[in-house]
Amino acid sequence: MNYTLSHLLKTLVDQGGSDLHISPGSPPRIRIDGLLVPLQVAPLTSEESQHLCFSALSKTQRTIFDQRKELDLAFSVKELARFRANIYFQKNSVSGAFRLIPHAIRTLDDLKLPMFFRELCVLPRGMVLVTGPTGSGKSTTLAAMIDYINETRRDHIITLEDPIEYIHNHKNCVINQRELGDDTESFAMGLRSALRQDPDVVMVGELRDFETITTAISIAETGHLVFGTLHTNGCVPTLNRIIDVFPPHQQNQIRTQLSMTLEAVISQLLIPHAVRGRVLSLELMRSNQAIKALISEGKFNQIYSFIQSGQAGTGMQTMNQSLYKLFEERKITRQMALSKSSDPEELMQMMSPGANVKGKNKLQGAS
Repeated sequence: MNYTLSHLLKTLVDQGGSDLHISPGSPPRIRIDGLLVPLQVAPLTSEESQHLCFSALSKTQRTIFDQRKELDLAFSVKELARFRANIYFQKNSVSGAFRLIPHAIRTLDDLKLPMFFRELCVLPRGMVLVTGPTGSGKSTTLAAMIDYINETRRDHIITLEDPIEYIHNHKNCVINQRELGDDTESFAMGLRSALRQDPDVVMVGELRDFETITTAISIAETGHLVFGTLHTNGCVPTLNRIIDVFPPHQQNQIRTQLSMTLEAVISQLLIPHAVRGRVLSLELMRSNQAIKALISEGKFNQIYSFIQSGQAGTGMQTMNQSLYKLFEERKITRQMALSKSSDPEELMQMMSPGANVKGKNKLQGAS
């Protein structure tokens, strides 16, 4: 093996990839436009895979990895980029996944995100959730929103991350970034401490458990703006996921709290472009009075229709409406759109020539 991890990471950047995978029995592979492409080198042995992965770890991190058998971390390569990594055991061998995080934070304009996002960044309080599967660009979207707040407000921003991905500098705001393990023991503990740190805006890397979700809702209730992420697909599944974390006897109370604090849910997917690259598809929900009432009453099954039809002046849209628009603009293929839809039957009806479909008509009326 005549290359190092740094060589592989430079190849990842040079070829416009998003992820590098290192695993025994396979050549290193990079993800380009959503697809894993093997590099033209020999398959790695178990020893070579371990050597490459361990070259990213400090002595302290090696000790932690030996204890836990897996480890999240982030690191920078000078004059190249920042990377997030997960090193783990599989079949008693060491493998690793490395995610590219550019040094430069892309702005809301760079990402071509709609005015909906800027409106959320000026909110004085409440909770905003950014959701989607792994690799859907949640971190990039949140970084752009935090950067916009950093430039346009005069507040104290606290982030809790595992690990810290994008590095923010103080601009008009003071911004303090805390990493699990090094700076705080857990998201829940970091959130509890945040209330004593005079925050205006709090960003939580992941709302992953009962205690973290409870504390985040409480912080939003006390007059702060809270951003968080969940690995859910769609706005309604996100609401169900939050409620299901709580025992049945607490769910009515949480629905009431959520109806008062939740300002928006953003659900996103990164989809291969019909020609090259990837495009962003968005489901957007803003908690107007009708949706707040439905959340409080637990009528989640009716929320989708309100997102679909309540778009005048709100910017709301369903994922199918977003997929349909991308298909109409020939940015994604019909097959790709249908494969990414959670309701392909509805989307097929929207795509049918001359179809008179509620979602399609509302989208056209709002454009």
